Amino acid sequence: MTEKEIAVTAEGLRKLESELEELKTVHRKEVNDRIRQAKEFGDISENAEYEDAKQEQAFIEGRIMKLEAMIRNAKLIDEGAGADEVHLGSIVKVKNVTKNSEHEFTIVGSAESDPLNSKISNDSPFGQALLGAKPGATVTAQTPSGDVHIKVLSIRSGRRHRSKVK
Repeated sequence: MTEKEIAVTAEGLRKLESELEELKTVHRKEVNDRIRQAKEFGDISENAEYEDAKQEQAFIEGRIMKLEAMIRNAKLIDEGAGADEVHLGSIVKVKNVTKNSEHEFTIVGSAESDPLNSKISNDSPFGQALLGAKPGATVTAQTPSGDVHIKVLSIRSGRRHRSKVK
């Protein structure tokens, strides 16, 4: 079975790599120390601290495996692509015609989606509706709470002056 490509920006890839490094070098050691201390208390069959540490260890190891797979399958988004239509990496200023409000979003892959920081996934209803749209176009996002009509006001490249990813 082949693993699915994960679309990420250069910044998103750096964040994934940083989280992986932190888990491997800091959190893994901390939880191993907790397990070792809990074992020193004696009978581990009734030791809540030991059970808690083992559960945390399982979570950390699972997250490490997931991050390694995401990084292995990462496909960098070309953030320098033109601003003639919405694509992964675009920064899009839109008007929610339904609510008469304006917002600015960056279209990112699902791995770095962060709606609270205006990063919406290309897999979300808004992201799917916006992909391929041109400035001036009005698109409809089908959301669980009903259709939302969105007018694309402007599109710009997501690329800023930054160093290249190795």
